Order: sequence, then C-alpha cells, then structure tokens
Amino acid sequence: MKLQRFVFLELCTLVSILSLNVDPTGSLRAQETKAQAKAESKQEDPKAQWKNLLPASGLEGWESTNFGGEGPVEIKEGTLLLMPGGPLTGITKLGKDFPTENYEMQWSAQRIDGSDFFVGITFPVGKEHCSLIVGGWGGGLVGISSIDGNDASENETASFKNFKNGQWYKFKVRVDAKNITVWIDDEQILEVPRGERKFSVRAEVMRSRPLGYCSYQSKVAVKDWVYRTLQPPQTNDTQK
Repeated sequence: MKLQRFVFLELCTLVSILSLNVDPTGSLRAQETKAQAKAESKQEDPKAQWKNLLPASGLEGWESTNFGGEGPVEIKEGTLLLMPGGPLTGITKLGKDFPTENYEMQWSAQRIDGSDFFVGITFPVGKEHCSLIVGGWGGGLVGISSIDGNDASENETASFKNFKNGQWYKFKVRVDAKNITVWIDDEQILEVPRGERKFSVRAEVMRSRPLGYCSYQSKVAVKDWVYRTLQPPQTNDTQK
C-alpha cells in the first residue's frame, strides 16, 4: 500500500512538472538561448533611428567627386541625379561622422539611361574601404570590389542580374564584426566573411572614400538613402 502511494505521488509530481513546462536540467541552457536571442534582436532593432544621408536639396555635406570628366550632379527633393560622365560621375561625403563599424544603410536607385553600373557605392569596413558595384560589365555584374586585390568581376561575390532602365531597385548593405552582407529588393545576394580578408577600392574610385556614390557613363537617380548604427554583439563572459 505504501509503495502504491509512493508511486502515485511520484507520478503526480512528474505530471505537475510537465504541465508547467519546467525543465530542471535545461533551465540554464534555456536562459542562455533567450539571452542570445535578445542580444541579436537588440542588434537588429527595427526601431533604431534611421538617418538621412541626402539633404532635401543642394549638396550640403557632400561634394561632386573630382574624377576628371565627371558629369553634373544635383540633389532635388531628396533625390540625387547623376548625369553621364566620361566615364564616372559621383558625390563624396564630407566630414568624418559616418560610422566605420556595425552599421547598415539602404537606398533605392534606378538607371534612367545607359548600360553600365548605376550603383558604385564606396563605404568603410573598419579601417579599410570597399565598393559595391551593381550593373557593371555591360549592365549586369554585381559584386564587391576589391577583396584581396581582386575586383568585383574576379572574386567570389561576382554574379549577374538583369536590371531594367527606368525601374527602381532597393538596396541594403550591412557591415558588422563578422560579415559584409548585401540585399537587393529584400533578397540577400551576397555575404562576405571578413576574417583575414583584405578590402580595398580600385584606383578610379579612391576619391569616393570614405563614403561615396558614383555611376559609369549612365544617367542615374538615387533616393531614400539612409543609415543606422547597430549594437555590437555582446560577449557572454560565462561562456569563455
């Protein structure tokens, strides 16, 4: 009788534990998982403040990039217009207030006329810089230039996509401690682990550093260019 009562009590205790979703052996692991998820959520907080990069009009905070042979540039109603150059036209940001780590930026662009790259955006990666090229090599090349001395047509980021003139495309670039990640129209198209890689820019766009935008023999419009900083990943000392 005592044995049956003991078994009954044990079963009741087990049922109570299961009904409360209590895992007496995995609570610490669950807490660590929640903490990690919370840290990742904080890093990508959608409520983080986006800041405009382009003024409403004029070139305040920017200058026309002195490539030699560049076409006219204009910002009107928050939209940047780049006219065809021989071969490059672009703008370069003045000052040193743009972040070099843990940030992301997004914008929309269209190639109004022309057949070469309409996104030539140069940006900082820590103490280095690189460029995202979209629409190069006759209109379709996408890639990062340069990685370990190899430009966008020569490294593993190279891909080809059809871009229609007169159509807006949305772009996003994220630079964090681990990767450079790029999206086009909300689709991730490349991710480059930073590791021991060496990032640089081609000689033609050295004047676009630290942050610049240019196009190649094309009439281009750019709008809604914004950026925000990201929280650096948190280190859990208990896991060291």
